[in-house]
Amino acid sequence: MSRKKTYVLDTSVYLTNAECIYAFENNDIHVPLKVFEEIDKHKKRQDAVGFQARKIIRIWDELRASGSLDKGVRIRKGLGIIKSISGAGVTPEDLPPDLDIKIPDHLIIATALKAQRENTRKVILVSRDINMRVIADAVGLTSEDFQNNQIVTHSENIFEGYTTILVDDQTIDRFYEKQSVYLENKGLFPNQYVMMVSSSNEKKTALGRYISEAMPLRQLLKSNKIWGIKPRNKEQQFLMDALMDPAVQIVTVIGKAGSGKTICAIAAGLEQTIDETTQEYTRVIVSRPVQPLGKDIGFLPGSLEEKMTPWLMPIQDNLQFLMGNDKITLDIYMQKGTIEIEALTYIRGRSISNAFIIIDEAQNLTTHELKTIITRVGEGTKIVLTGDVEQIDNVYIDATSNGLTHAVEKFKKFELASHVTLHKGERSKVATFAAQNL
Repeated sequence: MSRKKTYVLDTSVYLTNAECIYAFENNDIHVPLKVFEEIDKHKKRQDAVGFQARKIIRIWDELRASGSLDKGVRIRKGLGIIKSISGAGVTPEDLPPDLDIKIPDHLIIATALKAQRENTRKVILVSRDINMRVIADAVGLTSEDFQNNQIVTHSENIFEGYTTILVDDQTIDRFYEKQSVYLENKGLFPNQYVMMVSSSNEKKTALGRYISEAMPLRQLLKSNKIWGIKPRNKEQQFLMDALMDPAVQIVTVIGKAGSGKTICAIAAGLEQTIDETTQEYTRVIVSRPVQPLGKDIGFLPGSLEEKMTPWLMPIQDNLQFLMGNDKITLDIYMQKGTIEIEALTYIRGRSISNAFIIIDEAQNLTTHELKTIITRVGEGTKIVLTGDVEQIDNVYIDATSNGLTHAVEKFKKFELASHVTLHKGERSKVATFAAQNL
């Protein structure tokens, strides 16, 4: 039987996942008072961090009904005990050299060190902050990251959305003749794209979409241009096929900068909204998280629309390009409500029907935020999530724990969803060069 341990969780862990205390069954959790203070500073935030702060405060309050945190309260979903530790009991003499008791991270480390000296069990500091883990290791305290919210172990393990299968020549010939071709489910998922390669001639290939063993491989959409946009590679062909199929109600796209994920999604939305011959939806709604790149410039003046303009300008650029740089026509469609550009901040409480929704930069969303967005979807609505998991600006998530990655992995088993990964940059030679070499 493994020996029980004592875990000291940093503030960043609670703000990432409020239910983290249930991930340490059979072990005890100590909470420095400084952690309570730091979480209290975040409880009024109107984002995922604020949500997690309020949630863990409620959990702690419920635990108080079982006894005093000072003496230890047994965690109901596990066998461990949660107990607060007074940070005030740490003196400057308790700190290793170069640690400052006025710095919150140093105080939490010092509290864990004191618990280690007074406890016969092994004490482990858990933090999402890399630098804090490094400092803890430097002063002789065992530390580790909190990985409970990861859906995959590494970004390279994220579902690609397509695969290559070796078949005989006759199978490819039958597929091109539009005869039914069935594939065995050898690890394939619904709506996964397949490139069949001839076993006798590797240059002989065919592209299709797998639905199930009981259904034939589906032919891809045969369309030269969608709102003036033509696929430039096979991955973009896969994406356009998923975007133009009303039966696929959730589409997730991962691609590096310049791979065409956003412009393909917007083009497909316009084609199925404005073009009367292919109309499936009454409006296109495009949005993205309000997450700055680098240091924030602070509050912006003006009305709500004026405040949101800098955040939504990349979407505006794509729309204007697809409209042939005709800003007047674009403004008309926006005034009529056919095209909506909105910040995600204000989507809560809405019920959106018969719309083509595009959520750009979805890699900056937490799983809670993504759930809030997708549950806004009403009847006849399609939602497209685009992003690059290697470009995350939200400090509380990473490539393996963000909302977009969760959506890809959770939805891949269902027929209403499809995923495509774009690898090749198509924006320009300069953009592709930068993405590959910087």
